[in-house]
Amino acid sequence: MNLSKNPEVLIIGGGVIGLSIARALHKRGIGRITILERGAVGREASYAAAGMLASQAETDEANDFFHLCDESNKLYPSFGEELLAETGISIELDRSGTLYLALTDDDVKQIRRRFAWQTKAGLNVKHLNADEARKLEPFVSPDVREALFFPNDWQVENRKLLVALRKYAEINGIEIVENAQVKRLLIENNKIVGAETESEKIAAETVVLATGAWTSLIKAGNLTMPAVKPIRGQILSYRTAKRLFQTVIYSPRSYLVPRLDGRILVGATVEDVGFDKSVTASGVDFLRDNALEIAPSLINLALEESWAGLRPFAADGLPVLGAFPEIENLFVATAHYRNGILLAPKTAEILAARIVGNVESKYLKIYSPRRFQTAKAF
Repeated sequence: MNLSKNPEVLIIGGGVIGLSIARALHKRGIGRITILERGAVGREASYAAAGMLASQAETDEANDFFHLCDESNKLYPSFGEELLAETGISIELDRSGTLYLALTDDDVKQIRRRFAWQTKAGLNVKHLNADEARKLEPFVSPDVREALFFPNDWQVENRKLLVALRKYAEINGIEIVENAQVKRLLIENNKIVGAETESEKIAAETVVLATGAWTSLIKAGNLTMPAVKPIRGQILSYRTAKRLFQTVIYSPRSYLVPRLDGRILVGATVEDVGFDKSVTASGVDFLRDNALEIAPSLINLALEESWAGLRPFAADGLPVLGAFPEIENLFVATAHYRNGILLAPKTAEILAARIVGNVESKYLKIYSPRRFQTAKAF
């Protein structure tokens, strides 16, 4: 295995978070970067995602987490343009917006609450009656009562994003090592000095853990890793001859993501089943039923593909970002749960600024691993 013997920064984890951090560090002048990935780069949760950038559709109040999501979402137009210029690969940022349907009386109450706080917060959201919703998306259910439209909630083709980030790394000499599972971190005198895989030890001046659902399995002497567990999400894919829907479409129970190539993604289950990525008959039935509730016309489409991914979930449901106070030059960026694609550019920006320029961010304080020091694992 040919590794840099002493990278300036060793990133453990080659998903969208690790790849984005590597790019951000390189753009800030870090010359020697190595990414270690336990399997194949970009083939875990980042690959399994549906690519929604749903900062308004998936948050319930204007809190710190919403602002983190919103700030990251606003980075995507420049993020995509830069990657296209750097790699020649389009990440297919689709800015058609998101439609959130109310199909029951309870749904109506829920979206009206969301409309109230978002208008009070000055956000761009539109309330539509049933006719307006069906005019926007003619193939949705006739049972729609009303809807919200979020013009600034978008989607990206997450698999092309991963391809672009990997190509950026290859073009710019960022070393990627696959099938390199880290057994433990190497710590001396309360300072990180590297990591050990099954085949060798790698020295490093700084280490970033972008290890997703596997974070808690990393051994680091007496240091306790934040409790992060996998939550399985199953997704279905249908294909149409032409694009039926123009927007991402939510209900409180499911979502449809129309791709430019005619695919329609349906997601996603939320299952606490450990590291099991199986696709189950019950999961497929659940998703199909929820998809038909949103758009009964999908009944005539054959299921093209199904898959599952493992979202990293911390005990409080929020990201874990920043430095470990006990260990010098050890950082973590994990537990993005349902928002890894959305939060990638902002996470990369604030981690790279901290590592290279010692620039603090309020988000590094809010989401620091320090908050788990006295917390019980779940």
